[in-house]
Amino acid sequence: MVGLVGVLSLSLAIPAGGEGLALRCGKVLTMDANDTVHAPGMIWVEGGKLTHVGALREVPEGWMLREEDETWAMPGMVDLHTHIHSGGFGDTNDMVHSVNPELRAHSALRPANRLGKLACAAGVTCLFGIPGSGTNMSGFGVLYKTKTSGSFDEIVWRRVGGLKVAQDSNPQGRAGTFGWGNCRASMGWTLEDVADKALASRREGRRDPALENLEKVMHGELPVLIHTAGSEGVVNTARMWSRKYGTRCVISHGSFDGWKVASAIAEWGVPVNHGPRTMDHRSSRNGRINGTGAEYDAAGVPLFSLNTDSSVIPQEEFFLQGSMTARLGADPYRMLRALTIHPAAAFGLDDHVGSLEVGKDADVVLYDGDPLDPRTRVMRVWIDGDLQFDREESRAFF
Repeated sequence: MVGLVGVLSLSLAIPAGGEGLALRCGKVLTMDANDTVHAPGMIWVEGGKLTHVGALREVPEGWMLREEDETWAMPGMVDLHTHIHSGGFGDTNDMVHSVNPELRAHSALRPANRLGKLACAAGVTCLFGIPGSGTNMSGFGVLYKTKTSGSFDEIVWRRVGGLKVAQDSNPQGRAGTFGWGNCRASMGWTLEDVADKALASRREGRRDPALENLEKVMHGELPVLIHTAGSEGVVNTARMWSRKYGTRCVISHGSFDGWKVASAIAEWGVPVNHGPRTMDHRSSRNGRINGTGAEYDAAGVPLFSLNTDSSVIPQEEFFLQGSMTARLGADPYRMLRALTIHPAAAFGLDDHVGSLEVGKDADVVLYDGDPLDPRTRVMRVWIDGDLQFDREESRAFF
């Protein structure tokens, strides 16, 4: 069990005077487009960015060299479906209206809270913190780094990172309590109604502060993450947000028997951010437990990624979503991509995070073995070039 974290924010990454940091590692998993692996490999960090990722080379005079020859280096993991930004003090669910496009989750964020520190110590460096799924459109989530110290502005990357929609399951189940009558048809009508209003607002040159961010979603300027499950919910959601409106949509969850429509989702080119359930043992008739992540990936769903829906799955166990999905039939290396570059690319973040490439943010994690092996430990974590977690200087146990 995870012990109480004592993660330290250390200043060892960039020495005084603005010189650089060089990491010499036993293996570097870049997660780049060519699936490049350097064994051994070297990583250079200057000014919070990566300036070299590749073969060993002579380190400039005055730089800090860390000899990490027994470690595996990988980019920090990226989780697009999380709820720990408040530190466990409740979710953001405004239950007065069924759609809340004017709401934002960033006001609930508590910088460097305990859950975020645990995430950092487990190699998760970038999170999309979103409102809950009590309503059809619960508002806009916040993108932030899991730095273990710092102010709100130092931790938050984008206050408005994307929209959260819930088109299935939870809002439907609450219909009796709130009297909305949220069957699938009414949820579809409600969401199309507000989406059409946002399109009309920009088309007619009207400024509506409540619809300002939704307008950006409808014009492809912001992504939308959609909570939906089951085969009927998944295909109807993709039909609306991808085929009808052409948004930068990402299916979230897609659980239970949602994998049965994976071929249609792949044909339409809709990314899936899968989890927290990654198996289907109830609704199938083929007599076996089905690894749902493996089915989506095998169908060719683009940028297939995983999530924890934290704290449904503890954020520090994000790697285990990849491990278990591989255990249930998926390719292990592709599941590393599902934890790093795929979620980053699905949300348009891949010019900064998700892989170890020159010019990107220096979000680097060092492991003492295979990152998907549950016996492996995170040894050190850098975020934006600053050392945020060092096992040798911490009281965290994994």
